[in-house]
Amino acid sequence: MMSSEVTNMKLGLNLSFATKRWMEPAELAAMCRNDFKVKHIQFTWDLIDPWWPESGRDILAREYRKAFEAEGLFIDATFGGIASYTYAQLLAPSAIQKEISFEFFKRAVDLTAVMGAGVLGTPVGGMSYRDANDKVRREELYRSMLEYLKRLAEYAKQKGLKEIHIEATPLITEFPHSPEISNQMMKDLEGSAIPFKLLIDWGHALFKPLLKEKADIRLWFKECAQYIGSIHLQQTDGMLDRHWDFTQDGIVTPQMIKQATEEAGLSDIVQYVEVVPAFEAFDDEVFEGMKKTMAYLHAELDA
Repeated sequence: MMSSEVTNMKLGLNLSFATKRWMEPAELAAMCRNDFKVKHIQFTWDLIDPWWPESGRDILAREYRKAFEAEGLFIDATFGGIASYTYAQLLAPSAIQKEISFEFFKRAVDLTAVMGAGVLGTPVGGMSYRDANDKVRREELYRSMLEYLKRLAEYAKQKGLKEIHIEATPLITEFPHSPEISNQMMKDLEGSAIPFKLLIDWGHALFKPLLKEKADIRLWFKECAQYIGSIHLQQTDGMLDRHWDFTQDGIVTPQMIKQATEEAGLSDIVQYVEVVPAFEAFDDEVFEGMKKTMAYLHAELDA
């Protein structure tokens, strides 16, 4: 039952909209504060690749950290963007590729630590067609992935991180992809060096072709509430993972956002708006869409 006491949601912003557009730290930080009115930031690895040489990478990371701190903003977390998501990562068929992926995620931990963020968030990877359709291989890869994640947690603790957030995705070839598997994965990761939590994306949870009757955000929030550490907010139609801004017509409404959040007791969890425009979209149009989106969400959700 929904509590009679309404708590304002925590609205944040993932910097995915800025990829290949706004890459000057001071300008981007000022935009987030003055135009989008947010304090909580989730940095994307599409702006700084964890694989870049450490010396130059860390200089750039400190520039972003300094710029956002100067605007009074908090880089709460870093998150794997489009680039890292294209690879099979910890669910690759090749042992060599899984080892490379583990090194990549360790470098992402390093980047996160330099930025002063306490949380690293990411999907874990994707299986090949053959492995995804082989029950034995699926189980083998799942168990292998858990062991890599536990090792990553040990490394992250050494570097001062507080949590790792695993994103549930809308693909049967990835883990986790349903409320049940999400909860089981969190249970299987209990006792790790630092806690693992779930990152639930509205567009993923509402993906009807995969989830059918379970494409229900209230169901996801209710069943996974104890494990949810962060949320991605986007506009979508439920048929693909759209990552639209809220100037587009879709199925996500402010009433739905407030109701699902309050019912599950998740008002204290930051919901990062994650808009992923087409690369071909004009920069000015992207900016105006983001400005209207954030103004709309603030007006509807801050009240």
